[in-house]
Amino acid sequence: MSTNNLKNATMAAVLTAVIVTPVFGLQLIRQGARTSMESNWSLVALAAAVVFVFQMLRPWLAIPFKKLKTSLPTLSSAPARNHKPLMLLLLAVAVIWPFFAGRSSVDIATLVLIYVMLGLGLNIVVGFAGLLDLGFVGFYAVGAYTYALLYHWGGWSFWEALPFAGAMSALFGFVLGFPVLRLRGDYLAIVTLGFGEIIRLLLINLNKMTGGPDGISGIPKPTFFGLEMTRRPSTEGGTTFHDFFGLTFQNQDMVIYLYMMALLLALLTLFVSTRLIRMPVGRAWEALREDEIACRSLGLNPTRIKLSAFTLGAMFAGFGGAFFAARQGMVNPESFTFIESALILAIVVLGGMGSQVGVILAAILLTVLPELAREFAEYRMLMFGLVMVLMMMWRPQGLLPMKRPHVELAK
Repeated sequence: MSTNNLKNATMAAVLTAVIVTPVFGLQLIRQGARTSMESNWSLVALAAAVVFVFQMLRPWLAIPFKKLKTSLPTLSSAPARNHKPLMLLLLAVAVIWPFFAGRSSVDIATLVLIYVMLGLGLNIVVGFAGLLDLGFVGFYAVGAYTYALLYHWGGWSFWEALPFAGAMSALFGFVLGFPVLRLRGDYLAIVTLGFGEIIRLLLINLNKMTGGPDGISGIPKPTFFGLEMTRRPSTEGGTTFHDFFGLTFQNQDMVIYLYMMALLLALLTLFVSTRLIRMPVGRAWEALREDEIACRSLGLNPTRIKLSAFTLGAMFAGFGGAFFAARQGMVNPESFTFIESALILAIVVLGGMGSQVGVILAAILLTVLPELAREFAEYRMLMFGLVMVLMMMWRPQGLLPMKRPHVELAK
């Protein structure tokens, strides 16, 4: 073992002890009016020892990851046409599967599809246009509250409010595009982060309109061509789905219907974004991402390109938000915190920026794995951060990165 390796391991262990001590080493315990502090140095020492050993063994641990890095495939930015039979098979499985799965599994799959929509929307902004957006959850909130407010104040149904939710989020994305036209990198990230927080704080403080911290409840589920998926109709003279078709009512019918709706919206998002990538606007996004100065020199207008990316990405977030409100039956500002933006961005980064198949895979992993390990729920963010650190170390381009076209010149 080299001296340099020993120094790095020692420094990492010391920094770990400093970071872990305030969180796990010192605990405030309140007994009545008296507050005391208890120390747990054994946990701090254990964390430092684990980091020290990991850093010492890192050169040997990196060997299998290097092989994994070279063995994992790269994909084109959009699904290839020669994969059409495989895609049709996967679609058939996705449609048939909920009729044989349990209710909780179908419910988790519906949540996965919501994050697929959000990931594909953010992939336009971050993956293709190269604009770092940390406030994407703001567009998500706008779509959810648009449906909630239209129902609460106007009695609109889900299908009537869905286009308006997407249009309103797109409008907010267009408006946000103007202040960030001249910003790049960290400055752009800070402005978009502030935008997401402004939306959340407005939802909290506009008590008379949005319900404040309590939000809006009693939002109805979507209907099937006017047929309610409930045991009894909500209005006199109404007809339910099972009465119209002469079926026996089952509670899982609504869960399956919501899953099918989420699948339809996710497929629509995938189809539209795929077509956009192959159109001139998609090529313009990629040109902007690679080099804004070169993009301008080619006669392209970076202003219009940025506005189109923000607008279209926000529109898909609005659709996802409206469906989220319908699925939950209620909305409140605490559902749209910065953690949601970080999770959506992590889906794009983990899957591979610009790779739509990678985004779908990352959405499945980051949504399903925490549900399978509920006993470690309090350490969820810790494990999540560790996974992202390991990914940035050994495969920063993502699980299934986009294969960019290139030309090699003969020497």
